[in-house]
Amino acid sequence: MAKLTEEQKRQRAAKRALRSALDAEADDRRHREQDERWKREGTRLSWADYVAGEPCRGCGEPMQDGLGDWYPLMKLSESEKREYEEADRRFRERHADCRGGRWGISGSRVTHCGFCCPPPPMGPKRLEKLARLFASWPTREERKKDLDTWDLTLRCDHVVPHIQHREHSHVSARVVDCPECGERRGVVSSERVGPAYRDDGTIRERAAADRDWLTRELAAAEAKLTRQRKSAEATQRRIAELQEELGSEA
Repeated sequence: MAKLTEEQKRQRAAKRALRSALDAEADDRRHREQDERWKREGTRLSWADYVAGEPCRGCGEPMQDGLGDWYPLMKLSESEKREYEEADRRFRERHADCRGGRWGISGSRVTHCGFCCPPPPMGPKRLEKLARLFASWPTREERKKDLDTWDLTLRCDHVVPHIQHREHSHVSARVVDCPECGERRGVVSSERVGPAYRDDGTIRERAAADRDWLTRELAAAEAKLTRQRKSAEATQRRIAELQEELGSEA
């Protein structure tokens, strides 16, 4: 089988990226429709509903059964293993096409579907803990200096900016809003542009970010050229020395 050329490899990679973007759009649309259905039908439980012991409105199972967590499989008795396997079989059979993973509540053996079952509501203590966490974060102005802009090329070929923390080495968002199409579009590729904000806290325009990036690239290219020239000069000197030695021996 003949090896693929670099161009053929690029074409195949582009097709894979496009298929992945289309799949991401379909999955995003499916979950948004489910979320709208939950809102319309009142599927999510309130904290009062949860405390009152109401079952999950997605699957009808109890939110928690109070039986405690499952032990690791190796530590289960034979009867417990059969019970565990039967529960797993029923779950897989019931949610074979959901592709939503599963979740459960600590202290309970009931498993819920990530697509069919809305997550449990947050209680007052959890909300209070989150409030303290958010209050401890740096201010918005302080956070700006750690943000980078990325260019996302979408399935529709439009390019949109995306801002995220500099520590992230890639963009995890698979679908974003396209302002030109007015639709949610899958991400085909992403490229880091540079700092999202200037030193004064104002957002950096794309042209300015491009100039900064080009300036850095130019400096790197010039440094590389300087190293290559020095290496070439050293090689030329060595060649001259060898030629001189050969000439003296002749």
